Amino acid sequence: QVQLVETGGGLVQAGGSLRLSCAASIRTFSTYGMAWFRQAPGKDREFVSAISWNGGGIVYQASMKGRFTISRDNAKKMVYLQMSSLVPGDTAVYFCAAGRHPIVDVATAVEYWGQGTQVTVSS
Repeated sequence: QVQLVETGGGLVQAGGSLRLSCAASIRTFSTYGMAWFRQAPGKDREFVSAISWNGGGIVYQASMKGRFTISRDNAKKMVYLQMSSLVPGDTAVYFCAAGRHPIVDVATAVEYWGQGTQVTVSS
């Protein structure tokens, strides 16, 4: 069974920070590209950031670059998203995702989704 479980969401004020974690129950975790997506109410799910199997390849959505940092620990089968300088527009459910491509930056490349964790940024 494959499971992705996100934690770390919550309510923060604009300008604050949060760190999201994703625990992956995948035997061959290091063969998967990992990613974060987010979805606000009434909006499409959008790409946030992706990291390749060895952590060497990283891609960010333009609006997150410089504020968000993605990382992974293959020994622990974990992926993280450090978020800083948060703004109300970052409010969304954030999803951990896994796929076979080194960079999973589109929803069609995702094989497994987590259940999501809510991030709410107040003004």
